[in-house]
Amino acid sequence: MLELIIKRIEKKRQIALVQDEKLVEYYEETEEDKKNEGNIYIGMVKDIVKGMQAAFVDIGIEKNSLIHLKDILEKKDEKKEKQNLSQDIGTIIKPNQKLLVQIKKDSNEKKGARISTHISLPGKYIVFMPNTDIITVSQKIEDKEEQERLIQLVQKTISKGNGAVIRTSAEGKENEILEDIKYLEAKWEKIVKDSQDEKQKAPRQLYKSEDVVEKMLMDLANKGVSQVIVNDSIDYNEINKLKTENKEYKSLSILVKSEESIFDTYHLEEQIHKMENRKIWLKCGGFITIDKTEALTAIDVNTGKYTGNKTLEDTVFKVNKEATIEIAKQLRLRDIGGIVIIDYIDMQEQKDKNEIEQLLKEELKKDRSKTQVEGFTKLDLMEMTRKHICSHKN
Repeated sequence: MLELIIKRIEKKRQIALVQDEKLVEYYEETEEDKKNEGNIYIGMVKDIVKGMQAAFVDIGIEKNSLIHLKDILEKKDEKKEKQNLSQDIGTIIKPNQKLLVQIKKDSNEKKGARISTHISLPGKYIVFMPNTDIITVSQKIEDKEEQERLIQLVQKTISKGNGAVIRTSAEGKENEILEDIKYLEAKWEKIVKDSQDEKQKAPRQLYKSEDVVEKMLMDLANKGVSQVIVNDSIDYNEINKLKTENKEYKSLSILVKSEESIFDTYHLEEQIHKMENRKIWLKCGGFITIDKTEALTAIDVNTGKYTGNKTLEDTVFKVNKEATIEIAKQLRLRDIGGIVIIDYIDMQEQKDKNEIEQLLKEELKKDRSKTQVEGFTKLDLMEMTRKHICSHKN
């Protein structure tokens, strides 16, 4: 059973997704958090930085944003065709030129936001991508016939010159996908029309992306979220409005509990506190450690107290297997994004490595976020990437 529990106290909001009494996702927001990722703006090119093949763009927020050449050129399917990055950016855009852009990575204390002209609008069943003919399907849909059916359905329906990523939730659907395409195309047409308003000269925001709760409900509408528990009328009214506007949420129940008791359910405070630990113990007696750096997240697997009762290889494999399941849980729970390097205990048998890699891929299918497992390197380190769900986390 999936439940969404939202606790609001003054300027802070805590959001917990609980499955069978276990915390599986957790986010915190404050009024100071400026979550601009996904927002769309009409901006003005300020400076061209030829040495970086990039430009600074004023989009109307506190810091100028940065755009690279690859995010200005026409979007290509990199599996079939590479972009020509040898072009001079100064021949493609000029100072004072208007650009319709989307924030792909939020600004921080040191850097402005990363932006792109490659726009994407997420829906329930597809991610709409205007100005490209790329149509792909989620890797989590494994049935080849279903993949082909979905691709053909979207190709037939979507307007010429637009593309899409077909989401996992689209599996087995048809009319719902057609409605989603129609809704997203109308939204895009409005954004384009607003961007062409000649009366508006200054850089400005044209579209605000959904907040974390809206995104969660969108993603989980077909996955059996039974109820939302809140302690504040603001959240109650917002979710009730979504429920009224979306037929997918009709069966969703919304409960209101007191501020003091809302996180007592399932001992959530204790589960949240454990998230702060660097070391996580496994049931077998082994443990993993999680260390974040600016460049990547390193996860180390250790045998700890576990000595096993068979061969060394059996002992190592058992710890690595249990660690893999826990690592997938922790990546989702802590919303770890970017490059992740896993240092497993050395395995001698290639079949054991293959099984661990396959297990990791299977466990990551439970994650709403996009993940990519690259496999073991020559140094026997597992490489993978994961995309943040909550944009303000670093």
